[in-house]
Amino acid sequence: MQFTAALPPDHGGDAAADGKRGKKRGSYNCGRCGLPKKGHNCTGKTPISASATPAPPESSLSVASAPSSAASGLRHPASNLRRALSFDDLDERGSGFDRSEPEEREDADFFSETDPDLDLDAKSCGLPANLLWDVMKRLPPAGLLSAAKVCRGWRETAKRLWKAAEELKLRVPANVPVWFVASMLQKCPGIVRLSLRMESDFDSTMLACVAFSCPNLECMEISTFNGATIRINGDELCRFVADKKSLKSLKMKGCSNLGGFVLCSSSLSTLWLSDLHSLSKMVFNCPQLREISLEFSCQENDTTDLTTMIECLGRSCPIMQNIHIASERLSHSAVLALAAAQLRGLRMLSLVLGSEITDASVAAIASSYPNLELLDLSGSGVSDSGISMICNVFPDTLTRLLLALCPNVTSSGIQFATFQLPLLEIMDCGMTICDPNYQNSAAEENNCKLQKTSGSNVHLINQKLIIKHSRLRKLSLWGCTGLDALYLNCPQLVDLNLNSCTNLHPGRLLLQCPTLANVHASGCQDMLIGTIQSQVRDASSAAVENRSPSKRLPDGSKRVRVPHLLSEEPPEPEKKRRRIERQPCNVLLS
Repeated sequence: MQFTAALPPDHGGDAAADGKRGKKRGSYNCGRCGLPKKGHNCTGKTPISASATPAPPESSLSVASAPSSAASGLRHPASNLRRALSFDDLDERGSGFDRSEPEEREDADFFSETDPDLDLDAKSCGLPANLLWDVMKRLPPAGLLSAAKVCRGWRETAKRLWKAAEELKLRVPANVPVWFVASMLQKCPGIVRLSLRMESDFDSTMLACVAFSCPNLECMEISTFNGATIRINGDELCRFVADKKSLKSLKMKGCSNLGGFVLCSSSLSTLWLSDLHSLSKMVFNCPQLREISLEFSCQENDTTDLTTMIECLGRSCPIMQNIHIASERLSHSAVLALAAAQLRGLRMLSLVLGSEITDASVAAIASSYPNLELLDLSGSGVSDSGISMICNVFPDTLTRLLLALCPNVTSSGIQFATFQLPLLEIMDCGMTICDPNYQNSAAEENNCKLQKTSGSNVHLINQKLIIKHSRLRKLSLWGCTGLDALYLNCPQLVDLNLNSCTNLHPGRLLLQCPTLANVHASGCQDMLIGTIQSQVRDASSAAVENRSPSKRLPDGSKRVRVPHLLSEEPPEPEKKRRRIERQPCNVLLS
């Protein structure tokens, strides 16, 4: 059971406050019926007590907690238990409550009702230990700190809750000092997964604090907001990774000051680094690395040698499966280095923003990695010929194809891909079929990184797109201003993006997608929006109509529908008809 609430910074801990207050005697009377406790066996009901005081909305930390397997008295195997204490982000409106529904877990109850050791405990104010644990695990941090002041039993239970936490998600505003973050980390010594949302700079002091307080860290994620950056160099990062023998996943956003690094780790399997710039060296000595994501900032003076980096990656990471590189310096030579690496286990390849990646690069990829399941060449110079090579090599494996902002791709190439790739489930063709005379200020503002590639060639306008696919679930055609007609027959399609398709004619739109759930139509004409709404409404009504049985005519020529009164078969029960009904499709305009 998860919950969220805010934790004000002034609640640094409860041990010091309890020491100043001193020990207090409890009541001699029963808390249920008011009679003396001595020789008394109470059968009364526990009165309803006042709830804990909610935290102020202006505080900056939020907590979600789940039961612990480290508490005493547990009888279930430890392998079936899950511990989590996570600090989630505050709501955008400033409230400290998470409106998401809690996850249902089979291990929600950790105490057996028939356990003889879980009887009434005088140290816990007469509450059974399983009931006390179940209540306190739902308290917010401020409530948990307040509950620890009630009595010794409650304080010990609260300490076990803090110590049992394995996952911590912490939002650090600009005005929070490092010692406060250290105090939170020291309260949870068993942290395995750590996520920091930094609104202030992440420096070497904070990194040392994490290294000291989290000895068993396996996953760490650091994201920066509001102009914050990660002010650590490559040597400091390399020492941290080398010291953490159990670190498996490292994700960092805002790494513009690394300069260069030599990562050495025998356990690291996932590495995400973004906002990289002008790295003098990138060496990976990580034999267990399976997934890597490197995103470089779009600056003209970037001097990173991607070809040498990819060659090193192929030598030292033989079991690599997923590669994502986003850089304007991606070229055909970098693709050739990747093809020569011979990463036999590669399944997902994403090379984004490489305007110098051409059809020859596609041929090198296809000849070296015939088992790809995802291929992302967004922002490249691939044409319809490259798509033809993709279809010839990956018809039995490719499920996701992303070709957004590829100016040389036409509607014919898109139709050919959907026809030749039967396993395709996700396809992104945004800003491919573009009208060169159309100026979309919003698209230019959101995609400033790809202006060089998107405006290099001129496309024919008034193009027609016909797609009939049995497994396609998501199709994105955002910004296709040169698209004039669209005909879709995709029974499994659930999400369609038509944002900024300004030239799409309302009379030339046909959507035969009975399972369609969301249609994005921001920036489209009003008549087109009305056509979309009417077609999805008709599809929804057709899906929930009562299905009458069909029978053949006596001559066997055709099948006709027969009313239930004339049919020998009983009508469908009401519960089965309810399952046929589905939620109507949403047309999103923002």
